[in-house]
Amino acid sequence: MKSETMKRIKLLLLLLLTVCLSVSAQEDSVRHEVLFETSMGNIRVVLYNETPLHRDNFLKLVNSGFYDGILFHRVIDRFMIQAGDPTSKTARAGELLGENSEGERIPAEIVYPKLFHKRGALAAARQSDEENPARESSGSQFYIVYGKRYTANRLFDIDGKIMRNTNHQYKLSDELYEYYQNVGGSPHLDGQYTVFGEVVEGIDVVANIEKVETDENNRPLEDVKIIRATVIK
Repeated sequence: MKSETMKRIKLLLLLLLTVCLSVSAQEDSVRHEVLFETSMGNIRVVLYNETPLHRDNFLKLVNSGFYDGILFHRVIDRFMIQAGDPTSKTARAGELLGENSEGERIPAEIVYPKLFHKRGALAAARQSDEENPARESSGSQFYIVYGKRYTANRLFDIDGKIMRNTNHQYKLSDELYEYYQNVGGSPHLDGQYTVFGEVVEGIDVVANIEKVETDENNRPLEDVKIIRATVIK
């Protein structure tokens, strides 16, 4: 009897373990999505599970309402749009923005070349290497890449800079050469900033935002605002 009981207990434990592993695997495969309702249209992004520290911090900020009312304070045509400075919510017209963030720095989670600065990449802004040699990310500032397409010769030059800037830890693969020539992005940032998501809807909105008229500090002359940010998945 005792032997039979032990067998049943072991079987039950095995079944429970299988269920737990299955649930864990499902949770790991779920990719959270965030919807930005902006003054120029909607942008939907998906967050990568490969960068859990950035993912969880971003979800926390979105759920707290931090990004509601935030401006895209830095916009550069054929490059990217940037937001996340908490002081932008109450900034005066023409005021210099970009010096402030919410929360603590986040350790770098550079998963390269899997996660790169493709068109639509969502990445974390940060301070320069001189001030921040560990390349830790801002607690709240992010940018969305639009970028441009590059010739093979230009990519060869950029590849050399990437290798020098990362002590030859990273370089452009053949696949990335092809991507940046045919689709576009911002390859010169690869291996140096944490990419933690990508745009899955609204890349046309990103393109329209980056083309607005700006001042000498790349701040839009007319405010471009995130009206509301919502976790939708």
